[in-house]
Amino acid sequence: MYKSVTAEEAVKVIKSNSRVYIQAAAAAPQVLINAMTERHEELRNVEVCQLHTEGEAPYANPELRESFHVNSFFVGKNVRHTLTAGNGSYTPVFLSELPLLFKRNIVNLDVALIHVSVPDRHGYCSLGVSVEATLAAIDNATHVIAQVNPQMPRTHGDGIIHVTEIDLFVECDLPIPIHDMAEPNETEQKIGNFVASLIEDRSTLQMGIGSIPNAVLTKLTNHKDLGLHTEMFSDGVIDLILNNVINGNYKTINPGRALATFLMGSKRLYDYVDDNPFVEMRASDYTNDVSIIKQNPRMVAINSALEVDLSGQVCADSIGAKIYSGVGGQMDYIRGASLSEGGKAIIALPSITSKGISRIVPTLNPGAGIVTTRAHAHYIVTEYGIANLYGKTIKNRVKALVNIAHPDFREQIDREYFELTRG
Repeated sequence: MYKSVTAEEAVKVIKSNSRVYIQAAAAAPQVLINAMTERHEELRNVEVCQLHTEGEAPYANPELRESFHVNSFFVGKNVRHTLTAGNGSYTPVFLSELPLLFKRNIVNLDVALIHVSVPDRHGYCSLGVSVEATLAAIDNATHVIAQVNPQMPRTHGDGIIHVTEIDLFVECDLPIPIHDMAEPNETEQKIGNFVASLIEDRSTLQMGIGSIPNAVLTKLTNHKDLGLHTEMFSDGVIDLILNNVINGNYKTINPGRALATFLMGSKRLYDYVDDNPFVEMRASDYTNDVSIIKQNPRMVAINSALEVDLSGQVCADSIGAKIYSGVGGQMDYIRGASLSEGGKAIIALPSITSKGISRIVPTLNPGAGIVTTRAHAHYIVTEYGIANLYGKTIKNRVKALVNIAHPDFREQIDREYFELTRG
């Protein structure tokens, strides 16, 4: 059905000055990545475009700056150093709009490196655990190289592509990277309780990955008829689906199905989604489209932040001027939930950092990026409670946010804000 070549042979289509897109998250094709990086001595000025990827990113080594430059649409841990080392850049973009950069040729692609399941008897492969902007990359790249892996789950939805859409095939048999989930600590459990108290039966959920979303999910076992329309999910939803807590029966968009654009978790998660029609993997210009999200009644968006100021401005992508992650899909879902009938847009964060610094601040740090504006912010949740900012004056917001700040900082941030605004 298809003829495979070695990884070394396949990546020869990458030339100096090429622009390459790498499939995201747990689907990052490590065999192709390593083969491309091995050619660093003969390549110059290759731009590697990506969202967050799991696994190694050897091309991001600053010593290879003459060969590769990393263009991150969302900055993950394995490439964060490139922004200060000078061999990487960050392109701010909503996840809902990333496919448009390729479709409209704003970012032209020469090569797409993808990771797929073994073709079925009809010649169709699956993009497995990550679709995001990969379909748009495939449609617009000059060359498509696929890492074909029997351990890649075959998922339903948009990510089904025929072998004729692929130019070169490289076979491997490797486990999909596992993302271990730490147990929520006491602070995260308290936040989880507050967030869960805001979720009504028949709500549709969006949440990210991490201890706080995981803590929320553990508090939902007595809820009924929840839906899932999200950017991504992990293991925390599996038992809720198996126990009929999450069934999607009251969703407007794709009822009876769980929607996501990428997945990260354990082997249990990957085995669960394999050939499971309940789970639909869709491109991010669908899952993250505000006009689609808002059609789900009681849409609940649960997102995180690095800091929140007393007017409700939310910084989620940088520490001061230093980019830490990215815009991602936060605003897509905050807006979609806000416009949903009975929807709730929630930002949940611990009141202090691991170093004991308040995350509720009088003003954002100089250079901090505003991902969610004060006009978009609704619910802010810490381990000390819930601040509902929607329709509230700045004066009332200040009071509500001071009340959910860490007690050690309440008087200080209230005083500093007063001095800033009345001085």
